[in-house]
Amino acid sequence: MTTTETTLKTSLPPEDAKTRVSQFMQTLQDEICAGLETLDGKGKFKEDSWQREEGGGGRSRVLTDGNIFEQGGVNFSEVWGNNLPPSILQQRPEAEGHSFYATGTSMVLHPKNPYIPTVHLNYRYFEAGPVWWFGGGADLTPYYPFAEDAHHFHSTFKKACDQHHPEYYPVFKRWCDEYFYLKHRDETRGIGGLFFDYQDGTDPIYRGPHNAQDAAVYSRSLPPQNLRTWEELFAFVQDCGRSFLPAYVPIAQKRQHTEYGDRQRNFQLYRRGRYVEFNLVYDRGTIFGLQTNGRTESILMSLPPLVRWEYGYKPEPNTPEAELYEVFLKPQNWADWSNK
Repeated sequence: MTTTETTLKTSLPPEDAKTRVSQFMQTLQDEICAGLETLDGKGKFKEDSWQREEGGGGRSRVLTDGNIFEQGGVNFSEVWGNNLPPSILQQRPEAEGHSFYATGTSMVLHPKNPYIPTVHLNYRYFEAGPVWWFGGGADLTPYYPFAEDAHHFHSTFKKACDQHHPEYYPVFKRWCDEYFYLKHRDETRGIGGLFFDYQDGTDPIYRGPHNAQDAAVYSRSLPPQNLRTWEELFAFVQDCGRSFLPAYVPIAQKRQHTEYGDRQRNFQLYRRGRYVEFNLVYDRGTIFGLQTNGRTESILMSLPPLVRWEYGYKPEPNTPEAELYEVFLKPQNWADWSNK
């Protein structure tokens, strides 16, 4: 598809698109930080503002040694420049030759208690000449998983999706399972959630690189989709962003007083190693940040403060650790789960 064809087939952003998205991303950062401080009851986010020499900057906020969170970071950034990173051009070559603008909010929380899941969120917006898109999502990485927690997390985001499009959740849930996947381990990072990228309103809904996998196959099976406008996609991203606290806080509240010992803590630290491996090898946000000369401390705030690796580890049969591997690291239809 040529750049002209892309322009004709997409809804053009409003003139104040960058300002509106930037303001929302900062507001989302504020709302999430306030909600997490209330949840933790002790920890406070410390802000570190930064500027990017080539254009732009951001606000990094990190909470450490709280009641609930061992470490958590919630970042806002907006950057612009003339040279597009290779990670963008590889997927969207029609953006070449244009200056770019990108803004977003990202978050990773590493709780102390192994019974509280690690969680990740990221929502972003990108423009390069006539090319634009929204991306993002949220996913849950439990160590000692509970089906009712997985159901709550997924059903909360499904509700947000269903308010905007009946096929968003079916496509973006599958996309999440495929994206947060460690190929070298042959396992998912956690129990998923939502993931979407390159959403400019055009058909098909799935716009990723893996055309033979489930998300793409499902998306192609749908009838032709009507053009979705910039305003519709922005409204969808706002609702998804504001679904995070209702999706996660009740889980953390429910599990925060569960007693644990060295066995559970050591398993948590071992599984955190998978988080490090994914973020350093596969994560697009990490790659984009490093390729655009972003602030390294902010880019790598997603890594846990403590982690361990163990050669040849295998969980003992019939243990909660084994159940994580055998059940919860296999994609499930969590939104429709019922304990009845």
